[in-house]
Amino acid sequence: MPRYMVQRFFPEGLHIRVENGGAELCRGVVERNADEGVTWITSFVSEDKTRTFCIYDAPTPEAIRRTAARNELPVDEITRVSVLDPYFYS
Repeated sequence: MPRYMVQRFFPEGLHIRVENGGAELCRGVVERNADEGVTWITSFVSEDKTRTFCIYDAPTPEAIRRTAARNELPVDEITRVSVLDPYFYS
């Protein structure tokens, strides 16, 4: 399965509650993604919370775009990536 980095911009910042619905929100994203064969691996959030860098396994960039629309999430850039692990060379 191809792996992608998805960059998103949130002008007002990304605010997901730790309590009161945050877990349910994330589970809903995972469930809607699964409908398209998209798996959310992990995300990194900038210190000011205006940018995210999310790693996904997905059949195509279009599948990521469809799930993003269903999840009401922006998509600024999608880049196909592979892992470069410094320990691979040890």
